[in-house]
Amino acid sequence: MAWNATIPARILRVNHGGESGAILIYRAQIVVSKWRAPDLTPFLREALSHELTHQMRFGALMPARQAKPCRMMWIWTVGGGILGLASALLGREAILACTEAVERTVHKHLDEQIAWATTHDPGLATVIRDIQFEELEHLDFAIRERRRAGFLWLDKLIATATDGLIWISTRGDSARLAIQLAGPKQPFGG
Repeated sequence: MAWNATIPARILRVNHGGESGAILIYRAQIVVSKWRAPDLTPFLREALSHELTHQMRFGALMPARQAKPCRMMWIWTVGGGILGLASALLGREAILACTEAVERTVHKHLDEQIAWATTHDPGLATVIRDIQFEELEHLDFAIRERRRAGFLWLDKLIATATDGLIWISTRGDSARLAIQLAGPKQPFGG
């Protein structure tokens, strides 16, 4: 099977897994935010409701594109829970740094997915674009609400870990897709 034929399945696999991680991040943050950052709890609840909807939307597209849940799902969920708990225990600024780092990293990958899918799978592109709109709302909120530029180390660590997990979950397709989009518009690998 050509590499391009596997892209929709791998996009859905990683996005579905990523939403699972985001759900666990927000659930853990909600529990702790009630005491560490109560002003953020309404935002975290709204973001959690978005992520639950995103996961269902990606899941609904999976069967038609022969996509199965990510083999790395356990890392997405365990990592999401640990990240959510740790960032919430560090307080308000760490919660916002976590949201900003995850959403900024995910936004870059969603842009690449949309660029590819617009031509190759317009239905998938539409769903990703709709979901990206809410993810950008989360990013904008985090940027707007951060009071100081603390936790830069956490921001970099989370962004690097998110990129790495996306790469592993797509078996390197995320990097190949970025290269394909940056270079000549030719089929890559097949």
